Amino acid sequence: MNDFYLPEGLPSPAPEPDGVSAPYWAGLRDGRLLVQRCAHCGGWQFGPEWICHQCLAFDPAWVEVKPSGRIYSWERVWHPVHPALKDRGPYLAVLVELPEAGHVRMVGNLLGDPLQDVRVGAEVTGVFEHHTDATPAFSLLHWQCK
Repeated sequence: MNDFYLPEGLPSPAPEPDGVSAPYWAGLRDGRLLVQRCAHCGGWQFGPEWICHQCLAFDPAWVEVKPSGRIYSWERVWHPVHPALKDRGPYLAVLVELPEAGHVRMVGNLLGDPLQDVRVGAEVTGVFEHHTDATPAFSLLHWQCK
């Protein structure tokens, strides 16, 4: 038995074979949220890419940002997307906008009562879930209302 939000049996997240998201996953393992910011034009982006979405410069830098944002959109998920989630519904998936990171958005789980009222614009803070006993070890970022 563990105290993890997500049950055992789900595939472990891993960087793509080309490693483009490896700094993001390494940052989570260290308890840090990293997103990309272009050193040429200053544009922010997430998900990870080898080129800047705005100026097309190669190899945007990784910058640590505060894991804090606002709910941009959300969904209460009733039908499991994986067999390990069969008895774990409903759960809440949120699209969080990070104002301090150029308003990039990222998807995550909203912790707490799955039947709670959810409001677009509500402030949330990141919660790191470390799976140190997994092979390979990994960490996830969930969200919690402030």
